[in-house]
Amino acid sequence: MLHTLAVVVENDPGVLARVSGLFSRRGYNIYSLTVCQTENPELSVMTIVVEGDSQVIEQVTKQLHKLVVVHKVTNLSNEAVVDRELALIRVKTKAETRLEVLQITDIFRGRVVDMGRNSLTIELTGDEDKINAFIKAMRIYGIQELVRTGKIAIARADNN
Repeated sequence: MLHTLAVVVENDPGVLARVSGLFSRRGYNIYSLTVCQTENPELSVMTIVVEGDSQVIEQVTKQLHKLVVVHKVTNLSNEAVVDRELALIRVKTKAETRLEVLQITDIFRGRVVDMGRNSLTIELTGDEDKINAFIKAMRIYGIQELVRTGKIAIARADNN
């Protein structure tokens, strides 16, 4: 099972290495990891999606709390959250398929951010299922390149 942890850390060089090193040394697999500065420029938040049962998550959380650079660890897995990923997908197009790709992009509320003679680059945000469904829909046209962020998540306002 995948769990989402929000880890507030100091915004300093080497912090990412220390946190990811903890996961590596313990043999925990990171499914996705995103890092960004918070509203306080001295802090960053790492959204870490990790695979494991509740015992693994408890161990990970305890180990993270031992790091001096970690200020707070929140397991968002059982919380009401808003989560998103971003994907950029370059899809092969021909004159006869371009309109279909544009229509599907519109259905998924994506947007074209670049176009070439034989391709469209599409930006899509949403939850993992939405992005996976779009990727599946684009495979028949030919995906030339795909990059996507890991999940970012924030607790819903009613949780606070």
